[in-house]
Amino acid sequence: MLFGRTDRKPIKILDKQVAEWKYTTCGYCSTGCSIQVGLDTEGKAVATRGNAAADVNRGKLCIKGIFEHELFDAAGRGDAPLMRDKAYEAFQKTDWDTAFDKTASEIKRIQETYGKDSFAIVSTGQLLTEEFYSLGKLARGCIGTNNYDGNTTLCMASAVSGYKRSFGSDGPPGCYEDFEHTECLIAFGSNLPEQHPIIYWRLKEALEKRKFPLIVVDPRVTMLAQFADMHLPITPGTDVVLINSLMYVILDEGLEDRAYIDAHTNGIEEVEALVKDYNPIAASKICGIDEDTIRTVARLYAKAGAAMSIWTMGINQSTHGSDGVVDINNLNLITGNIGKPGGTSLSITGQCNAMGTREWSSCSGLPGYRYLENEADRQEIADFWGIDKEFFPEKRGLAQTDIFPAIETGQIKGLWLVATNPMTSMPNTSRIRKTLEKLEFLVVQDSYQDVETNQYSHMYFPAAVWAEKEGCFTNTERRVNIVRQVVQPKGDSKPDFWIFKEMAKRFPNGEKIHFPDTPAGAFEEMKQLSKGDSRTLDISGMSHDKIEQAAGIQWPFREGAEGLKGDQRLYTDGHFQTKSGKANLIPIVFRDNNECPDEQYPFWMNSGRVVEHFHTRTRTGKIGNCNKFSPTPYMEMNPDAARDLGVEHQSYVRIASRRGDAVVMVQLTHRVPRNMVFIPFHFHDCVNRVSLGLLDPHSRQPAFKQCAVRIEPVDQALAAQLNAERRTF
Repeated sequence: MLFGRTDRKPIKILDKQVAEWKYTTCGYCSTGCSIQVGLDTEGKAVATRGNAAADVNRGKLCIKGIFEHELFDAAGRGDAPLMRDKAYEAFQKTDWDTAFDKTASEIKRIQETYGKDSFAIVSTGQLLTEEFYSLGKLARGCIGTNNYDGNTTLCMASAVSGYKRSFGSDGPPGCYEDFEHTECLIAFGSNLPEQHPIIYWRLKEALEKRKFPLIVVDPRVTMLAQFADMHLPITPGTDVVLINSLMYVILDEGLEDRAYIDAHTNGIEEVEALVKDYNPIAASKICGIDEDTIRTVARLYAKAGAAMSIWTMGINQSTHGSDGVVDINNLNLITGNIGKPGGTSLSITGQCNAMGTREWSSCSGLPGYRYLENEADRQEIADFWGIDKEFFPEKRGLAQTDIFPAIETGQIKGLWLVATNPMTSMPNTSRIRKTLEKLEFLVVQDSYQDVETNQYSHMYFPAAVWAEKEGCFTNTERRVNIVRQVVQPKGDSKPDFWIFKEMAKRFPNGEKIHFPDTPAGAFEEMKQLSKGDSRTLDISGMSHDKIEQAAGIQWPFREGAEGLKGDQRLYTDGHFQTKSGKANLIPIVFRDNNECPDEQYPFWMNSGRVVEHFHTRTRTGKIGNCNKFSPTPYMEMNPDAARDLGVEHQSYVRIASRRGDAVVMVQLTHRVPRNMVFIPFHFHDCVNRVSLGLLDPHSRQPAFKQCAVRIEPVDQALAAQLNAERRTF
């Protein structure tokens, strides 16, 4: 007997008629997947596939990578420079020379009138590393403003700050292979299946081969929490209380690695004294995790032969973000879990090349993790670039989150935004709108002409997108990979590398500083600056061709190194980048400065990613096969809380905070507790209208994750119409 239809029609995959496959690297998240883009006989990109030979993704891609080739022809691309005298007026097309001359003239006018630092530059985590290096030359060496930063302040600044405080230098010390060696893993505020699907696949594969405890610390029942052995639904913003209490148990029961502590750390006495105030009974009443669970997790972690911690924005985007990272480092240092297989503090980076901006952009210092505060570093770079050391400031200027308040107060009069869109990414959107209107001159450099911030610009530079240009990315595990040019830039748009090189010619120091003609030439300069036995960030043994041949090489990879494999882990010898050579154990006091729910605003608001979208949907919102899965802003709400308010599933509500309001569709689910709601942060016109954005004192990163809101009824027909209108880009 035959079951089912007799005339079966099997699923067929459309033949894209690929004539040639070209190597490149994915330009979305920080996983660093090697991919191949297929071109048809006319040179049009028609398909994307994973590179099976690459260690990172081993042929796999998430939905964003699968459809990445569609970016080249996505709607809203800019194809010519545009200029106007006033915001809101009609743009006029112009040529590049006119655009550069006008921009340089305005920068000089503003600096001569108000001072050198009255013009600011904010970049991104999405440029190629050679472009970051060139932008650093332009900003630090030619324009000379000290108010220069990247939008990575919004996502990775707390990880950077925490690494520097603990280890003396930035740079994640572990790698993806640590999943294959660890005996216990804690994920703090990290939802890998939706944030970084391929990294999650690496973790899942490791768990299938060898079972070990997976513990997830997250206020929400995320997808990763559903797969975990233990889920700790922590009270938002209290991570350091939990970690201090874990260390209390470990030290109280003698489970620490005393030999490692004595040989490789400073400050254990201060930490021991501090954590005595965080016994599990007292800590449980603050962080919401019962004392028995705290003791169980502490023992599991300390008794494991190797244990590792990972985290993403749940730690970083907090008023205690930097402290949270330091405390995670403390936990791993006292248990001897730094620099060995399966033992690490591994921040899961956000953007495709956030590591590149940390390494080479000169935003927070000078190239190659050098410090403006270090006179020898200033002298070295000044000599290498051929300019006077006195041109450099002696300390870092304003971070991105401080630049916008400085515009409000009149300290900053001009701004250049490179591949970042603060109207969608910064908290408290209405305040940002008013801030941008105060600028005398705003330059927006972006692949997309229709980015929201361009409404307020005076000059628009159309930039090439992703694989319309060539250069490197560095991923979460310090692996440098190559983006090869797949197609030509759209219209008269140009690679960012070319834009920075041409702009430099308009400034006096641009005649002194050498700007190579090609990204490969810039990479050679970076290699020279990376050399040195004492430097962890050493790429001197790499080349673009070697990187492609290996499908990515981790740093450090020193000149003369054999093979095509860099060092997988940092600090394997127990020597750190501090003055003493030892890691710093730093006591972290919990200070509760969160905005907490109250009678007027009774709900926590939380935010995070969904797998089909990236950041503010500038790209994925225009890719049909990504956008169709989440086209409408929605909010997860607990059914019991909804019943109390008379809210129904898939109805619309108004969410309001002390800063603003938004209308969203409700999805009822037990994934959130009764006093919390969750909104994917990709829908910026919801999340950032109400978010608080208090800043971490060390990293200046905003606390996107914790604020208080209330839920109110709205007219359903009007709300449905509103959402239908904003679904279309």
